[in-house]
This record gives sequence, structure tokens and C-alpha cells, in this order.
Amino acid sequence: MVYEEFLIKYAEIGIKGKNRYVFEDALVRQIRQAVKPLPGEFTVFKTNGRIYLKASGYDYEDLIEALQRVFGIAYICPMVRVDDPAFENIADAASAYLKEVVPEGCTFKVEARRSVKSYPMHSMELAAALGEVILQRVPGMRVDVHHPVVTLHVEVREGGVSLYAKEIPGPGGMPVGSNGKSMLLLSGGIDSPVAGYMIAKRGVKIDAVYFHAPPYTSERAKQKVVDLACQVARYAGPIPLSVVNFTDIQLAIYEKCPHDQLTIIMRRMMMRIAERIAENSGCLGLITGESIGQVASQTIPSLTATNEVCAMPVFRPLIGFDKNEIIDVAQKIGTFETSIQPYEDCCTIFVAKHPVTKPNLKSIRKSETHLDDVIEEMLDKAVETAEVIWCEPAP
Repeated sequence: MVYEEFLIKYAEIGIKGKNRYVFEDALVRQIRQAVKPLPGEFTVFKTNGRIYLKASGYDYEDLIEALQRVFGIAYICPMVRVDDPAFENIADAASAYLKEVVPEGCTFKVEARRSVKSYPMHSMELAAALGEVILQRVPGMRVDVHHPVVTLHVEVREGGVSLYAKEIPGPGGMPVGSNGKSMLLLSGGIDSPVAGYMIAKRGVKIDAVYFHAPPYTSERAKQKVVDLACQVARYAGPIPLSVVNFTDIQLAIYEKCPHDQLTIIMRRMMMRIAERIAENSGCLGLITGESIGQVASQTIPSLTATNEVCAMPVFRPLIGFDKNEIIDVAQKIGTFETSIQPYEDCCTIFVAKHPVTKPNLKSIRKSETHLDDVIEEMLDKAVETAEVIWCEPAP
């Protein structure tokens, strides 16, 4: 069956009270952005607490796949619209619809809702009457109000009646852009792309920063991160990626600081740079892929030492995940195969043989004084010379 219209259901947005329209408008914008690259003609509009998508000349599978990447959508419902709400018109459309889309002989029930209180039939009355007609007109159908194979939803609203029996799950969450913007510290690993995806799901627009260390890290390692940003952008929308040349800072840390503290001091400098870039671009927080205890720099004392240099909040959505849980999400969103490509980032090049796992803040601060004569100038240069790459959603 070729559907000309889809009902887009949301979940959390429905409890936003007087601010609900703000989130609805954000979701409408995100849906329009998602379908823009697709062949066909699409119109997205909202009315009476519902969002609809009209479509023609499109590919069904491509459209559903695109909509399933739009945060804020709870369900996608391919539907039939009946413009004239007279009961006989609804009965005719419902019978024809079920004959085409439902396996013969399955069980069903009808759920009816009417927002037009002047409609001559109450919801229960309408459901019962339609059920009776369907039993008469659609061969082999049987009523089961407790565990039906098919539930026919009927919504009587101003402007017509919607009929649908499919509810295709969307990704849930909140529409991107409805909860501000934050800066993702994106590496070439498995964790940080997943962290970006999870924060974007809560409605946060994503910018990203990557720390590049040529010649110790290759151009292919940089391209790998660009590819990951484009894959996350399929869900989060276009991502501006700031590529920071981190080589001189890493070499200075390596030459002037104790080697067991290299990772912690390097992370502190990354956070300082990321925060400056975030402030310049209007971000309100930082995002990392850290998980407690996964590596030496992610113990609670290490995270505390890293946090100290930031005034911005640091969001760590993976903090309680184990590696297998993170991998599961990476595979679901399509970043895993790219993340495991063997191109090292700057975090793995200068790693200490025996990194400290319980850093003492006083000791870390004292070690960083060895950089006092050069570090501010280096940080300024790293921010000023960062290359910005606009990462569009991967096909």
C-alpha cells in the first residue's frame, strides 16, 4: 500500500505544558531536515497536538529509515485520512484499509478517539460500530480486545479522520536543538561517538573537537574522526569539527612533566582547549566518552583531576556503562566498524608505561608549573589555529 500521509507521535514532548509548542516546532524542523535529501515531495505540519507528514513520489523504506534517526519521534504511523467524517465514509475506508494491510483471519480491535466533541458518536460507540462493520466486510477477522494481532486506531479531529494500524518505533528522546549546544571531545575510539549520540538524544546540538598530533598521528587517523563525526551527524545533524594541532603541547608535557602523569596532564590541557573553543561557539557544556575505571585516566581520582580545570559542566553519559554496553550502542548507530580501524589518535601515542591511577591534585598542579613559561601561548595558538571541518550526515 502506498501511504500519502504519516502521523508522527512523540512521547516526552507531551508533558511539557505551556512550552510544548517550542519542542513541537523543533521536532517539525528536524523532520524537515531529515527528509530534505530524499527523493519525493514532503510537507510537515502540526495541528491540534499532532504532527503529520504528507509524502508523494518517495521510497517507503528510505523514508522510514530517515525518520527513525530523528530524536523526539516515539512512533511513525503510516495512515489513511478520511476528509468527510461521516460514519459510512470511515467504515468504507477502514474496511478497505484492513483488507489491504492485514493478514486474513487475524484478530483485531478498534480504538477510537474524538477530539471533536460535537461528533454524533462517542468514542466507545464509534469503536463498537466500526468493529461490527469490519467483521461483516473483512473476511476471517475475529475480535480480541485483550491480545489482538492488529489494533485499528481511529482519531476524529478537526479537518478529518486518521486511520492507522502500524506504529513503527522511533528513537525517542528530545528533538536536537531543543536543549542548547555542547562540545564533544571526539577521538577515534568507540566511546566518544556513542557519548555524542546519547547527549544528542536528549535534545542537545553537538559541536566537536578533535586533537591531532602530526606527524605522530596520520591524516588517515584524522579522516577516521571526520567519518565518525559524519556518522553521528546522521542523528545529531551537521557537526562543526574543530581539529586542534596538539603536537607541541604533547611534546612539552613529555619533556617537562613526570611520565606517570602524562595522561592526566594531557587530558587537563585538552579540557582547557575544548572549553575555550566551546565558549567561542556558544556551547554550554563539554561531552566526553569516559566510563569509570575503564582506563587509568578514568578512575574517580583521575576524573576529579581532569574536572578541576573546567568551569563548564562536563557531561559523561557513559559513566556507568561497561565496554560491551558501549559496543552495543556503537553497533546500533553504525560507528563501531569505523572506530576499530587501526589508526591511532594522540591519546595512544604518548601513553605512559605505568600511568598514575590515583593522581594527587597538589602533585599534578606542581608538575604543571614546569610548563608555566610556554603553556598559555601554546593553548592560545592551538585554539586560534584550529581547522574547522563541517561534517554533514553520512549517506
